[in-house]
Amino acid sequence: MRPLPARTTPSLAVVVLLSACAAAGPDFVAPAAPAMTRYTTADPTLADAGSAEASQRITAGATVPAAWWHAFESPALDATVDLALADSPTLQAAQATLAQAQEAVNAARGSRYPQIVVNAGAGRGNQSASGSLGVANNSTIGAALSYGVDAFGATARRIEQAQALADYQRAQWRASRLLLASGTVQQAIDLASAIEQTHAVQDIIAADQRNLELVQVSQAAGKSAGLDVLTAESQLASDKALLPPLLQQASAARHALAVLVGSTAADWAAPDFDFVLLALPAELPLTLPSDLVRRRPDIEAAEAQLHATSAGIGIASAQLYPSITLNASWTEAAVGGGLFANSSSVWDVAAGLVAPVFNGGTLRAQRDAAVDAYAAQLGTYRQTVLQAFAQVADALQALSNDAALLDAQRKALDAAQATLDLTQQSYQAGQTSFLQIIEAQRLYQQARLGQVRAKAQRYVDTLQLFVALGGSPPDGSAAGAVP
Repeated sequence: MRPLPARTTPSLAVVVLLSACAAAGPDFVAPAAPAMTRYTTADPTLADAGSAEASQRITAGATVPAAWWHAFESPALDATVDLALADSPTLQAAQATLAQAQEAVNAARGSRYPQIVVNAGAGRGNQSASGSLGVANNSTIGAALSYGVDAFGATARRIEQAQALADYQRAQWRASRLLLASGTVQQAIDLASAIEQTHAVQDIIAADQRNLELVQVSQAAGKSAGLDVLTAESQLASDKALLPPLLQQASAARHALAVLVGSTAADWAAPDFDFVLLALPAELPLTLPSDLVRRRPDIEAAEAQLHATSAGIGIASAQLYPSITLNASWTEAAVGGGLFANSSSVWDVAAGLVAPVFNGGTLRAQRDAAVDAYAAQLGTYRQTVLQAFAQVADALQALSNDAALLDAQRKALDAAQATLDLTQQSYQAGQTSFLQIIEAQRLYQQARLGQVRAKAQRYVDTLQLFVALGGSPPDGSAAGAVP
């Protein structure tokens, strides 16, 4: 290709200067982190979530560990969560979506550079309208270059927007990972609760069986009527009916765990989690509000969307200004003989400018709409932060209430057990009716199941605190992280 004429040099210099102009629209600045240091009016570290069974201490300013589920001190749980993070189709789909978004950024960056195409052709035919040249071979080869000068930053803003959308997908991947890990821990707790309640009901059924034997002996001695026997049998049958739903709850938890690890219930058997295999975390971290907004994936996603809408303002603003395009082409044509026999060369360099003059206010309306979209997304971001803080506050309050509830349920169980024992002794001595035994048995049943449910709820609310704090850090230091 021949060198460009000297007169084109000033034009190119102007283009280069224009391309160095600042991008249109605002430069995005992330919302400032809140200055608050508490999630509630009370200091959570002063309200120790303690109970007679176990105490939990909250440390303000501590960081949630990457593999936070290790706090439950269960190797079986750790292995199950690791398996879920490795093989879950949901997480694999989120990873693929993130990779797609990253490739969209690479595609957007490609528009920064000149676009070059090569075209070539060959043919045979009559080369003259009169046919004087006869039939001959002909061939052409050439190249074309085009370059859109980003004078007002539209391309830069599109790249910025694509990167922000990739950041959004990365936050969505983190959210998927957090939900997967927390869902696995939740199902393990549900399974442990179902197994523990099953054991409780089996103990209750055993007590019902003893009551039946007691009233049968009393009837044989002529001290009880047949109605007492029927009442005891009815109570036994009623309590046995509590077992199938609990067994179904345990089965559903096992099946859900299989799905979470990317398998089927026929191919993978979940461990029999119980509260012996799950330890209640004694040390609980409490991320400061200023750190939480940089850790929670939903807040990170909202901020990324805010960034994308900010870049959209720049894109819409750039449309108000002229667009400049540089084009260059070269074509070599040959007729007859070899490739360059009777050849001719043609080259061309041009610059084009398109400037909006009148469009009925469309471009300004689009720019104003982009500004409104940013304002709307800013409101969504603020609402997401408020909801996140409320979830942390709820989890902290729940842990305090759980400890009190578990203590109350333990006292109720002890009292119900003592009442049932004394009532049975009194019945044997002929001092109480069998209906009093049934009532004492009902209170014992409620207290025993209530105690198990209160214990399970404490595990669940501990899990919810880890989730509300954002789980693993956003730097990708946890296992199975996407670079």
